[in-house]
Amino acid sequence: MSLKLIGKHRSFGGEQCKYRHYSEVLQCDMTFSIYLPSNKEKKKIPLIWWLSGLTCTDDNFSQKSGFQRLAEKYQVAVMIPDTSPRGEHVADDEGWDLGQGAGFYVNATQDPWAKHYNMYTYIVDELAAIASTLVPNFSGEESIMGHSMGGHGALIIGIKNAARFKAISAFAPILSPSQVPWGIKAFSTYLGEDKASWKEWDATELIKNSIDSPPIYITQGLEDQFYEIQLNEDNFLKNANTKMVTYQKVEGYDHSYFTIASFMEDHIKFHKNNLNK
Repeated sequence: MSLKLIGKHRSFGGEQCKYRHYSEVLQCDMTFSIYLPSNKEKKKIPLIWWLSGLTCTDDNFSQKSGFQRLAEKYQVAVMIPDTSPRGEHVADDEGWDLGQGAGFYVNATQDPWAKHYNMYTYIVDELAAIASTLVPNFSGEESIMGHSMGGHGALIIGIKNAARFKAISAFAPILSPSQVPWGIKAFSTYLGEDKASWKEWDATELIKNSIDSPPIYITQGLEDQFYEIQLNEDNFLKNANTKMVTYQKVEGYDHSYFTIASFMEDHIKFHKNNLNK
């Protein structure tokens, strides 16, 4: 594995690092970022995954959310993958909501996407193995969170790997991708027209059949321009039934990183509390 450190910055006592490596799963060079707290007391450190939304890279969250202060305060490491495979030889689309920057955290089955667009396996297996070597004194405990498309990714990965992830949280997640324009466009392209195959990648379908889902915490701004059409929660909450889901609507907040920064401490505290159990 050719792992190369390409950036490191001191932040609130810890270190914000950026790496490049060749992904065997995605068949291309990838970057990711990771925050490592100072751990002055030499305690075991848990890992929170952050998955970003459409058009983003690993830089958006690390540079806009201000999470580093909180990761240091609560002594957690934070792993930030990119949102899709990258490169001139990687399939792409002219639309901003498909192709590079829009991997949707699935394993594609359709050509030409299937060769590179396997973000689920990349995160769950390949990148997880790398992360475990980068967190000093790693406790082995993990949780996962994300925004928009990344909220969708956090939910499907967390629910499908319930024994591994202690908690899931999301900002403005795509909860029912099989039923909304963003998801329908991505799933029909990456997975084909057989809608039965889409259920494996739809949080609303997965939560219905889950018997051991981790606790879930969702924040949705009511001034979010995508809320009504792309991010509706009704079917998800209906299928979740009595499972441990907290769905928080907040007046006046939109789809931006201003919202994420405003409620980030609530989410980090939620993860820390569940990681400590």
